Amino acid sequence: MKKYLPCIAGVLLGLCFLAASVPVLFNLIKIPPMLEGTPAWHFMAAFVPTGYLKFVKLFEFIGGLLVMIPRLRNIGLLLLGPVIVNIIAFHVLIDDPKHLINPMLDIIIVCALYLLWDARKKFSGLLN
Repeated sequence: MKKYLPCIAGVLLGLCFLAASVPVLFNLIKIPPMLEGTPAWHFMAAFVPTGYLKFVKLFEFIGGLLVMIPRLRNIGLLLLGPVIVNIIAFHVLIDDPKHLINPMLDIIIVCALYLLWDARKKFSGLLN
């Protein structure tokens, strides 16, 4: 069972990011409006029209695909790491921190931490 857990976590993490990026990249949904005047509204007002959101979603898409492939999982984690940190920072600093209790965000955090822990020996070279 232990050898299947990284595959399960990689697929779950990849599917979460694909589910979040595909609708935005292919214009399948309209980004819902935020309450005007809030910090989140100001943040998204700068983020969306400049094209930066599409840039981040592209990294989510590529990272989500790579993290589902066992040989490329660590490269996918390197691409998704800054995105995950920014998602958490957005919820803590800009949005309401109570939105951190969100099933999709919880799956992302748990799977990413597990995959990092599982590959800690491979990533240790980056820290030396």
